[in-house]
Amino acid sequence: MTRYKEIDISKVRTYSATQRASKVTTSLEGTPLKAGSTMASFFKNLPHILKAEDLLGVARAVVNAKAKRKPVLVMIGGHIIKTGCSPILSDLAERGFITHFASNGAAGIHDTELARFGHTSEDVATQLEDGSFGMAEDTAALVNTAAKRSATGGEGFGEAVGAMLVEEEAPHRGRALLARSYDLEIPYTLHVALGTDIVHQHPSASGAAIGEASLRDFRIFAHTVSQLGDGGVVLNLGSAVIMPEVFLKALAVARNLGHRVTHFTTANFDMIQHYRPHVNVVSRPVMSGGKGYAITGHHEIMIPLLASAIMEIDAGNL
Repeated sequence: MTRYKEIDISKVRTYSATQRASKVTTSLEGTPLKAGSTMASFFKNLPHILKAEDLLGVARAVVNAKAKRKPVLVMIGGHIIKTGCSPILSDLAERGFITHFASNGAAGIHDTELARFGHTSEDVATQLEDGSFGMAEDTAALVNTAAKRSATGGEGFGEAVGAMLVEEEAPHRGRALLARSYDLEIPYTLHVALGTDIVHQHPSASGAAIGEASLRDFRIFAHTVSQLGDGGVVLNLGSAVIMPEVFLKALAVARNLGHRVTHFTTANFDMIQHYRPHVNVVSRPVMSGGKGYAITGHHEIMIPLLASAIMEIDAGNL
């Protein structure tokens, strides 16, 4: 027998579970899938709960934004390009579901290399040993020339890179976001932190030009942000620091200038939910109206799923 007192539960108040409000019901459960099912069936058969519903919620917001002619701003990190998602995002832009791309410098570099050479992403560990990491002269020459062209000629930074890929008829430009954005006449803005990109290691780099070009793209970006209110969408795909910080500052500028940027949708898609995307994209911007989503998963799976959901909803299948 224990030496310690136990609470007497003989008189606790109870009730019938049949009368209790519950969060999960059988109506929310998933339906078994069959071989050969359509994508619409796949989405319909998902459990109608948690992230399955969130994914469809983001897709519906994108479709609604297009219908209302509101911006759909897609911010990307370099890993998005490296996981093969560019053609899928490019297709969404061609269909009018994305109206503005914005990225850090790494995404622009990977997109440029794939457009020109059909390959990217060097073996960093090996090449770091002998100091050859990041020393691809032809990559640096184009990106750094684009910065100077932007700074002196009035184009946006991303716009200049896209134009140069088109002008040189890069062999794989049809799958490149920079080139396709230029052809579609929608913004692709580059937001660069000096010293973070391999092109900054080269003698052709000009800090003044890169800074001026990036600042111009920030102002282009902020204009899009100013139009987000009442139905726009912001998707942050795989940028843990740069784009969430740029977005927060652009939102502050837009609101400071009197634009009513509320009641819009934000979503962060990443393999890990980091602090800055959560507070700067999912949480703070929609506190005065709107909805923020955080969806965790591998880009090469989640971005195609999102694209498919967008097209199925737009087609009236969901």
